[in-house]
Order: sequence, then structure tokens, then C-alpha cells
Amino acid sequence: MNGIINVYKPAGITSFDVVRKIKKISGEKKVGHTGTLDPLASGVLPVCIGKATKIVEHLMNKNKIYRAEIRLGIVTDTYDREGKILHEIVPNVEVDEIYSVVNSFIGEIRQVPPMYSALKVNGKKLYELARKGIEIEREPREITIYNIDILNIDMPYLEIEVKCSKGTYIRSLCYDIGNKLQCGATMWNLERIATGNFLKENSVNIDDINKNVLEQNLIKIEDVFMEYPILKLNSKFTRLALNGVNIKDNALLKDICENIMYRVYTHDNIFIGIGMRNVNGFKIKKKFS
Repeated sequence: MNGIINVYKPAGITSFDVVRKIKKISGEKKVGHTGTLDPLASGVLPVCIGKATKIVEHLMNKNKIYRAEIRLGIVTDTYDREGKILHEIVPNVEVDEIYSVVNSFIGEIRQVPPMYSALKVNGKKLYELARKGIEIEREPREITIYNIDILNIDMPYLEIEVKCSKGTYIRSLCYDIGNKLQCGATMWNLERIATGNFLKENSVNIDDINKNVLEQNLIKIEDVFMEYPILKLNSKFTRLALNGVNIKDNALLKDICENIMYRVYTHDNIFIGIGMRNVNGFKIKKKFS
């Protein structure tokens, strides 16, 4: 079984729990998710099965959209409501100030990851150190917040929708918003509603997935690359491409643009991979046959 299932993960289970269940249902050993969701969080978690695990990194690089509920006036050590409360006040901020501060985070920013995260420093996951009471300095990382919409303000709660790049920690964003408002803030609830083209409305709840549901909702690997133009190869070029050869034959290159990724098919429409032409010729970058 090869393909991707757009899973909806409910709150209360881990991303690994989802992978474990898909492994059991599919009978495949190679199964991987495309970006961890904390147990507290719910939402879209595309899971790759079989040969599709080759594109896990490709899918992890896609932009994400989240809906987050923020509790103003509370700071916890984990930056979410499951952590130990470090600071609590009654927030006294104006609506205009909230809009101004939230909008100030749109664009390319530097974000410090939370201590309670799976990032590794010297081979140790940060959350393992945090559970021992150890806090270390974390290097800020470049991320992009493409847009933030304020959906609702019902003090002390604030609901936002965030479109962001990979590597963004919404918990850290909530913490930073509270810090800039000078009242503190904690992420109260989180839902991921999109990962690239994988949307909440097209997802299947993990609790509803069995063998038949999995097979009916399995997305073909090639469908992930629908934005790439199609390139069909004759039998000669197919053989060379599958052997990892840089094809320099002008009979092929004359119709191919440089530095554009293509969906590559055999002459009889069998998808074999994605490839690109550069100064050295055309070559398959990732093979799925």
C-alpha cells in the first residue's frame, strides 16, 4: 500500500499514536507523519504509507494554517494550559492594542523555540531537559508568518488564525504576543486546519479509519505534485532516468525548461518520479517506481 491519508488527529492522543494505528491497519512497516501535533492540539496530520514516506520531508516543508485560542494574563512553563502556571494577572489591554501587537508579528521574524519541544541540543531533546528543571539558551530561528486574522476577542480569550511557514511554534507565538502586550499569554487550544493542500474539510478522523476507509481515502503519491507540469519519457529515456543518469540528449531537452520540477511518466502513463533539468541535463530527483 502506497499513498497518503489525510488524517484528522483529535486532542488527547499523540502523533505517534496515529502512526501506530495506521501501521496496524495498513500492514505496512514504512509509515510516517508529516509534522508533529502536540497531544493537546487537534487537526490535520497527513500520514505517508509505503513508498510515500519518501515525500515526508517535502510535505513537512509546506505552509501550515492554525486556529489558536489564547488565554491572556497567564504564563506557563510549557506555553500551553497543561503547564505549571508561572504568572497570572487580570489583563488590562485595549482591543486596538491587541490588533496592533498581533499584526506586528506578520512577516519574517525570529522565534525562540519553547523548552518543551522535541528539538535536540547536543543529542538531548529540549523537553527531556525541561522535565529535569534544566533550561538552556535556545537560538532564535527564522520563520515567516504570512497572515494572522483575529477571529474573536472575548477577554481574557483571544482567537486567531495563523498562516505560517514550517518550523513555527504557535505556543511561542502566543507567548510572544502576551509578552509584547505586557500581560503574558498562554496557548489554550490549537487546531491545525491545513498543511499545504491537505485541508481539514478533506480529512478523516483517526477514530473512523479502518481498512476500507483507508483504501477509499488513500491519495496517490503523484497527486501531491499536481502543480508540476507532466513530462512523458519514451522507453529509452525512462531506462536512463530510472538508472539515475543525467540525460543530455537534445531530443528530450529541447522541450524542457531549466530549474522547473516535472512529474515524470512513462509513455504509457505510469508515474515514476519527479525530476528537473539543469546545466548537466535532466535527472530524476526522487524515484517512486
